[in-house]
Amino acid sequence: MLYSFEDKTPTLLGKDIFIAESADVIGAVIIHNHVIILPNAVVRADNTIIEIGENSNIQDAAVLHTDPGMPMQVGINVTIAHHAMVHARAVGDYSVVAIGAKVLNNAVIGKHCLIAANALVLENQHIPDGSLVMGSPGKIKPLSAQQIADMQWYAQHYTEKIKRYQTGLKRFYPQE
Repeated sequence: MLYSFEDKTPTLLGKDIFIAESADVIGAVIIHNHVIILPNAVVRADNTIIEIGENSNIQDAAVLHTDPGMPMQVGINVTIAHHAMVHARAVGDYSVVAIGAKVLNNAVIGKHCLIAANALVLENQHIPDGSLVMGSPGKIKPLSAQQIADMQWYAQHYTEKIKRYQTGLKRFYPQE
């Protein structure tokens, strides 16, 4: 569902976008083309702007939220996986925030980064381009060229699902 909040309203910049009925997109959210937001995700821009770049996916039960004066920029071809919690200033292009990862206030994730499952990126932390972050608090290691190439599949895989969800997702009412 799309919700306005006070004077803030969502903006959809494309026709090839899928937002699940059970997802909540609230306030000053800017969504570019080829974005999929899956069931029970919450994108809450009640304080300031959250912008989601083309070909990005916000998976089931992920939460994106901003603090006053700290807009969030999610780059192109980004994957925010199931149950991830993101309060970042930026998630760079081609990055993956994996299942259950937490990215705290004002953190900046570079391009081509992998924030591993259940990892914790601390408040105000800057993660350099091409990094792997694992653990809590997260330890930073460089990704190999092969790991970076492998990550591109995530965003592409979910972008391809947009049409399938637009045409194939239907309410089901069992016969009595």
